[in-house]
Amino acid sequence: MSDDNDKPDIPGSGREHLAPIPEQVDPGSPQHVDLQRPDVLSVEKEIDLTQKSYSQGELIRRRFFRHRGAMISLAFLVFITLMAVTSIGWGPIPGWWPKNYWDASFVQDGGRPTLTFFPPSWGEQPFGQEDAGKDYFALVMRGTQRSLTIAFTVGILTTIIGTLIGAIAGYFRGWTEAILMRVTDLFIVIPLLVLAAVLGQRSGGGIWPLAIMLSLVSWTGLARLVRGEVLSLREREFVTAAEAIGTSPWRIILKHILPNTMGTIIVSATLTIAAVILLESALSFLGFGVQPPDTSLGLLISTYQNSFTVRPWLFWWPGLIILGIALSVNFLGDGLRDAFDPRQSRSSD
Repeated sequence: MSDDNDKPDIPGSGREHLAPIPEQVDPGSPQHVDLQRPDVLSVEKEIDLTQKSYSQGELIRRRFFRHRGAMISLAFLVFITLMAVTSIGWGPIPGWWPKNYWDASFVQDGGRPTLTFFPPSWGEQPFGQEDAGKDYFALVMRGTQRSLTIAFTVGILTTIIGTLIGAIAGYFRGWTEAILMRVTDLFIVIPLLVLAAVLGQRSGGGIWPLAIMLSLVSWTGLARLVRGEVLSLREREFVTAAEAIGTSPWRIILKHILPNTMGTIIVSATLTIAAVILLESALSFLGFGVQPPDTSLGLLISTYQNSFTVRPWLFWWPGLIILGIALSVNFLGDGLRDAFDPRQSRSSD
């Protein structure tokens, strides 16, 4: 005789409502999990936090802040900018350094720097003195102010010019693109240093005319990059939809296309600033940049290049600051490029 437990559950017999009795687990055994315990709740909260979704802006910001080279470069760039602005002042704003860059005085100890690192000591003439006894720290800070002003001005103007030309050429195509790209190619084939020297000589040595002249020859690379991005974006569905509802071309460019190219634009702008620092230094070294009685870092190197073997500090201080600024802006651009790179996965954050 077969056991009743082996019989199948026949509908209507009442056995279909019977469920197996769960096995009782001892609360003290490892298999027992108390969902009300604080450690279990904390684990669940951590799981929820790891599954949080971030917006595109938050992802870019998190990637940028995790880039050590970019953070160190940003700290150095902020430090040298604040040092140049606050030490000797800016316009009507007074500085904390008691000496200026135009008064000559008696040359002490051959003009050697009083700055020492072991033990740390600032001294009265930290960067030394030049031939006429002028305080070289004040001169270098003045040159840093001028070089940074030219570099950031050119970076902003170049970004505006290159973005507009590239966006117009990439969106409208046809004869508009042909004319703008041929003008761009014309600027590219002419050596940049030669063209900048000719225009720099026309500026008369003032920093603002020089910055405008350099902006007129430094926009070509960004224009080509933006044109390529716009050519790709103008075929997307959101642009087609905007055109279908009668949106004006300028609104499409400014509101729909350019925001999607900001990564390329920002990275290119930072790299342009680094290139302009070196270009301005080269022009001033050749005598086509900033002119006396004003000064810049390149002009200081040009003025005291013959003192390299006798008083090398007159050459090293402006040279090291140029190198530091150029490297910092380049690393900053690398960090921004990695942050805007769409191939970065969310799991890396």
